Amino acid sequence: MKKNNLSAMNRQAGAGALTILIMVLFFGSLLTLVIKVGPAYLDDLTIQEALESLEGTDGLSNMGPAQVRTLINKRLSVNNVRGFEAKNITVQKDGELVIINVDYEVRNNIFRNVDTVVHFQHKYEMKGK
Repeated sequence: MKKNNLSAMNRQAGAGALTILIMVLFFGSLLTLVIKVGPAYLDDLTIQEALESLEGTDGLSNMGPAQVRTLINKRLSVNNVRGFEAKNITVQKDGELVIINVDYEVRNNIFRNVDTVVHFQHKYEMKGK
């Protein structure tokens, strides 16, 4: 005897309300995390590009640490990096080699007392022209 297709249709069911609620909460929290933490990573990429663009700058080897820090701050303000403090950058001179260390962290509030902490650390060794 051949089974009726209608009986098979009665056994099929979609996602339940609880499953949909869990999926919405999961993807909503994932989206919130990306929205809160994403800008920190974008700013870090901008900082990296600004520091890497110093390579080959005219007179970089002759500049003092304060002048290099001023040059970096100008590049960061042009690229609209606002929450970054100059004290996070250390500039050292080793002959003609300029060593730049960047070490900072970004804290974001997710909700109430739940925060994220993202730590960035970069080291650059470069010479000017």
